Amino acid sequence: MKKTFTCRQIAAGRVKGEVLTCADQILFYHTDPKTGVVTEVGHALEGVSVKDKILVFPGGKGSSVVQMDGLYKLELNGAAPLGFIVREPDTVLVSTAIIMEIPMVDRVEDEFYDAVKTGDRIEINADEETITLIEHND
Repeated sequence: MKKTFTCRQIAAGRVKGEVLTCADQILFYHTDPKTGVVTEVGHALEGVSVKDKILVFPGGKGSSVVQMDGLYKLELNGAAPLGFIVREPDTVLVSTAIIMEIPMVDRVEDEFYDAVKTGDRIEINADEETITLIEHND
């Protein structure tokens, strides 16, 4: 069932994990630092934890201070996401991912977005600019 897609490296690294897809931009300041649960009212992921997930989402939002602070607090509590796949990288999220060594890619093949859903297991290899679908959650 393995299928590999091409992408572009933004932040180096390699990670395997469960996918969590989202149509909304994310501000990590609006997450519970202990659980990773999104607390932003009305957000597509409100009440869902980003802990140990590979997030597939449009990109970040908010200022550098609150975005970095939110992710830093998640990491301190062991509740941070494992990796990021974004459509529209913004400088705040990019710099945060690089500093915090969270693998991040963009420019993913369109087919990826049709094939991969929440609950699937994937591997991001940003260094080789590939994403591999390991297990499809039916």
